[in-house]
Amino acid sequence: MKKNSIIFCILLSFSACSTTSISSPSSSSFSTPEKDKALKEANILNNQGVDAYKSGDYKRATYFFQKSLKIKEEILGTEDLNTATSYNNIGLIYKQMGQYKKALAYITKALYIRKKSLGKRNSATAESFNNLGTLYAKMGEKEKAIALTEQTIKIKESIIKKEKIDTAISYNNLAVLQEEMGNYNKALEGYKKALAINKEVYGEVHDVTQSNYQNITLLYLTMHEYDEAKKYGEHLLKKEDMIRLKSIDVNAQ
Repeated sequence: MKKNSIIFCILLSFSACSTTSISSPSSSSFSTPEKDKALKEANILNNQGVDAYKSGDYKRATYFFQKSLKIKEEILGTEDLNTATSYNNIGLIYKQMGQYKKALAYITKALYIRKKSLGKRNSATAESFNNLGTLYAKMGEKEKAIALTEQTIKIKESIIKKEKIDTAISYNNLAVLQEEMGNYNKALEGYKKALAINKEVYGEVHDVTQSNYQNITLLYLTMHEYDEAKKYGEHLLKKEDMIRLKSIDVNAQ
């Protein structure tokens, strides 16, 4: 069958850094083996900084992070995502030490790079917004803290929504495959999971949700389970009642 309470929490990203990079002018004088060796050293220094941070030795942690950052800026440049991780780490260290102006400078740099490279709808960007919000809260600038935390929430919600939509698509795709193989009960399970998500995201009358209802109804008919088919079929709208998405068609001139 063809189927059509805002909590200000500190987000730490003290992690080993990837050697994947965006090429920069400063890196042109280094050969690839030299770059790899230098970045490996930077990652070791970063991890030593994490260990020092966890032990509460913030001064020593700052020393390791700064050494790691110097290598990254030289090899990768100042606008690489790997470098942004170091800016973020150093900013959080300074925040813990109460050196808020220094923390603000580094966390703002990290946010700028992440927004530029990843866009706003990204978990790393959301992390930077949150870190900046918690910093402003420490500085007593509550209005700025609230605005940034609200921005964090919006990003997180958009990410969650996209993940739900993608999950529903996967459930539906799996259901189609199971149906084609004759595994009808497993197919129904996938269709129903997709339906539950799409009802939450889109509502009852959206084309996607209606398609889910149609798939389930048709499959129950194939299985000769007419009462179940009728139950799901009752959710299908008449064509004149359905809300169709409109699009703008641009013709080539």
